[in-house]
Amino acid sequence: MKILITENYDKMSEAAFSFVKEIITENPDAVLGLATGSTPIGLYDLMVRDFEQNGTSYKGIRSVNLDEYVGLSADNVQSYAYFMKNHLFDKVDIDKNNTHLPCGAATDKKAECKRYNELLKKLVPDVQILGIGSNGHIGFNEPGTEKDSVTHVVDLTESTIKDNSRLFDRIEDVPRQAFSMGIKNILDSKKIIVMASGENKAKEIRALIEGPVSSDCPASFLREHNDVIVIVDKAAGKLIK
Repeated sequence: MKILITENYDKMSEAAFSFVKEIITENPDAVLGLATGSTPIGLYDLMVRDFEQNGTSYKGIRSVNLDEYVGLSADNVQSYAYFMKNHLFDKVDIDKNNTHLPCGAATDKKAECKRYNELLKKLVPDVQILGIGSNGHIGFNEPGTEKDSVTHVVDLTESTIKDNSRLFDRIEDVPRQAFSMGIKNILDSKKIIVMASGENKAKEIRALIEGPVSSDCPASFLREHNDVIVIVDKAAGKLIK
């Protein structure tokens, strides 16, 4: 595991972008594993700027996202499908048919998990971007999720609902379930980049790097992968020894 501590959020984003740019330059049809939330927005902004200024093409790139809220259609402004279009897909030349997320509006949740899991067997990420939740979750794999888990429906914890409520008008509007890649799906990725910014992520980053490997902190399973880069700003990295 490689650890990079940067000066601030912008420098963290730049460091992550340098790795992503190298991958898509060397492999124009690479598979990108993508995340949502506030953490990767700076990375996506840099990808868009690079496309606009340097013409870096995404025409052959395929993408798979970590998760999606159950019950939200792709055109719902709170869905992760909408987030990805707004921050990246509509701003570069990627083929929308090559962008994949779980279908939040699926009525048969078991079948949707199976469909997405089969897709992930065919589209193994060359790099998976991850944030980390305040309880150590990656994707929506909450504490208690085992290492061999694959795509599944998650009952979100109260702490996750509270964390995500900042993006909704009311906490009551936050979905209570989500589709998520499992830990095994994430660990199947060829390279993993974990990004974290802010003092509120410091304990989780320390647990990821120094704590026991356990389902109590799902992110700790990343220590068993052979190519993980943890990129944090000073605030998120302040407890690392």
